[in-house]
Amino acid sequence: MVVFFGGGFIQGGGSQAIPPSAYPVLNVSSQNDIIFVYPNYRVNVFGLLPGKEIAEDADSDLNPGLLDQKAVLKWVNSYIEEFGGDKGNVGIWGQSAGAGSVVAQVLSTASSSSPPLFNHALASSPFWPKTYKYDAPEAQAIYDTMANLTNCTDSPLGTLPCLKSLDWETLAQAALVVAASHTWNTSSYTWAPVIDGSFLKTTLSQATVNAKSGGKGSIAIEEGWGMYNAHEGQNFVPSGLQNSTSTGIPPFNSTLNSFDSWLAGFLPSFSKSQLNAVKKLYPVNGTAETLPTYNTTFVRAGLIYRDVVLACPALWMSKAASKKGYLGEYTISPATHGSDTGYWNQVNVLQTTQPLIYDGYAGAFASFFATGDPNAHKLTNASQAGVPELGTGKEFVISSGGFTNVGIGELESRCAFWASVAGSVPV
Repeated sequence: MVVFFGGGFIQGGGSQAIPPSAYPVLNVSSQNDIIFVYPNYRVNVFGLLPGKEIAEDADSDLNPGLLDQKAVLKWVNSYIEEFGGDKGNVGIWGQSAGAGSVVAQVLSTASSSSPPLFNHALASSPFWPKTYKYDAPEAQAIYDTMANLTNCTDSPLGTLPCLKSLDWETLAQAALVVAASHTWNTSSYTWAPVIDGSFLKTTLSQATVNAKSGGKGSIAIEEGWGMYNAHEGQNFVPSGLQNSTSTGIPPFNSTLNSFDSWLAGFLPSFSKSQLNAVKKLYPVNGTAETLPTYNTTFVRAGLIYRDVVLACPALWMSKAASKKGYLGEYTISPATHGSDTGYWNQVNVLQTTQPLIYDGYAGAFASFFATGDPNAHKLTNASQAGVPELGTGKEFVISSGGFTNVGIGELESRCAFWASVAGSVPV
């Protein structure tokens, strides 16, 4: 298993800790024999700088951070057998932007005529923000901002040679300014993969639009599994949306007017009728798969963000697998972004105080990593549900009481809407 680190495409690094990330998955059962590979890849300005200047320069690449990842997969294909591995049974996994990296590598198989370098993929809370073409105004603005912040705009050398001449610290500091510029006002981070015309040729929703439940899509992986957390969108929307008085920069509050302001910022290319369609799909008082009811602006906004950036990408990727697809939802409070990692990321007390959840959750991961089937080495007894195939119309739900299967009809309908408006919000 090749494990890509998370960090919003802004920061992070391959695991150096002992025991390493994912050790609880390896340790959950002796049934699974897994080798984990922890690569680095370039992020922010070093790995994801967009812009027409990059595309026009023969010595530069768009999405070099993603190309780093592909180079690792090629290395694994060439050398993993020297470590006792099987190049015919390779998987990829990540959480947050690490899972977004999984989505990117999976999506690239739709653009390639070569056999894929991996068989199965698990995306845990895949952070897959809007995917603009490299020279779209939104993407070009990032390049132009970097040039401005580093005093390269008027350089006689040209902006790109000027940027390349700078020390890494100057570039890194400017990249952090860019990253912070959209953190709350539009609830979207700025560093992200772009459609480059070669490695990534189309958006995820477009590549998977014809995928049926159970696979047979245009993505050449055999098994795909996407996970999302019930409330994880709330990590990315302004906290002021839950307060009666305005807070934050820019300020937001819990009123409907403030919600409308946030929504327009999150979806700047939407027409008034499209924004009204979103508000109808996500009403003031509504429900979702495992949410019997919600009636607050904060939860409403979080649900929209969760679906667009996290849950729908998890669903789309999994549905497009050529053999089997799976989807899961983590609902144990607070069920926010990253709150599920305690069961599989690092050794901690949860694994002994909550053995049912540990065995059922980490055990399903381990089984999927080893075999491509989360149920092949199931550790829980028959009273606990396994992971259903997407063809059943159900998802695997992790709750404090154990494991169940829940229908995903509502989620599929909402995601179908987002796919239908992908011309206005590139996902």
